[in-house]
Amino acid sequence: MLVDGYGRVATDLRVSLTDRCNLRCTYCMPPEGLDWLPKPELLTDDELVRLVRIGVERLGITEVRYTGGEPLLRRGLVDIVARTSALGAEISLTTNGIGLARLAAPLAEAGLHRVNVSLDTLDRETFKRLAHRDRLPDVLDGMAAAERAGLRPVKVNAVLMREINDADAVPLLRFCLEKGYELRFIEQMPLDAQHGWRREGMITADEILDRLSAAFDLAPEPDEARGSAPAERFVVDGGPATVGVIGSVTRPFCGACDRVRLTADGQIRNCLFAREESDLRAAMRAGASDDELASRWRAAVATKRPGHGIDDPSFLQPARPMSAIGG
Repeated sequence: MLVDGYGRVATDLRVSLTDRCNLRCTYCMPPEGLDWLPKPELLTDDELVRLVRIGVERLGITEVRYTGGEPLLRRGLVDIVARTSALGAEISLTTNGIGLARLAAPLAEAGLHRVNVSLDTLDRETFKRLAHRDRLPDVLDGMAAAERAGLRPVKVNAVLMREINDADAVPLLRFCLEKGYELRFIEQMPLDAQHGWRREGMITADEILDRLSAAFDLAPEPDEARGSAPAERFVVDGGPATVGVIGSVTRPFCGACDRVRLTADGQIRNCLFAREESDLRAAMRAGASDDELASRWRAAVATKRPGHGIDDPSFLQPARPMSAIGG
C-alpha cells in the first residue's frame, strides 16, 4: 500500500493526461498560454496504462481520476479509459466540458463512471472574461450529454474570483439544483502559472457560505459522512440535494488526504503543493520492473509532508502550474 510517514494511505490516483488546455482561465494560466511539454516527454498510452495497473494491482489504488490540462484533448482517452476500467478501479474524469458532447457516450461505454465539469459562471460575457474563450454553450452541451450518457452524478466545480464572478454563487446553485447536478465551490489556490495569487483576492469558504445562505437554507452534513472527501457538504433546503465547499486554503483537510498524483510526463507528486517529484518515466524507459516501479512509488509517498503549508511564512508556490500537475 501507499502509506506516508503520518499513517495516511493513498488510494485515490489523479492522472494528468496532458498539460495542454483549450481555455485560458485566469486562475490557471495567462491568456497567451504556456510552453507545452514536448511530446517525447509525455507518457505513451501503454506507459500510462502500465503505471495505473501497477497502482491498482500492487499499491491499493481504488479510484483513478483523469485530469489535465484538459484530458479530452488526449487522442487515446477512450482507449485509456477502457483499458484501465478493466482493472476494477472507479474511473472518473475532470474536464472543462469542451468536446464532452461528442465523447460522453463513448467514454461511458468504455467504463467511465462519472465526470467533474468546471463551470465558474452562467453568464457568457463573464465566461469570456474568465476563460478568454467564448465556449460557454459547448460546456453546457457537454454537461447535458454526460447526464444523458449516465455519467451521474454530474459534478460541477466552480471557482469564485473577487469582482469577476463572485456574484454567481446563487445562480450557479439554482442552475445545478434544477438540472440535478452536484455543485462544489473551490477556494482559489496558489497554483496559477503567473504566480499572481493573493490571499486577499480569494473568495473564502466562509464568504461562499454567506452568499449561499442568503438565498438557501443550508445544514451541514455529519462529519462522518465526509470521510476523506475534500468537500464539506451542506444539505440545501432540507434535501436531498447538497452543495459542497472545498476550503483548501482556509479549511485544509490534509490530515485525511488519500490522494497521489501522476503527471503527464511520468512524475509522482505526493501533494498538489509538493516541490519534489519522483521520476517513474525515466526508470520505466530504462527497463525497471513492475516491482522496482512500485518500490519507487512507495518511497515517493512515504516522504509526504503533514500539510500543504500555505499559511507557513516559508511557503513557496510549486514551480509547475495546475495545468501541468493535474487536479
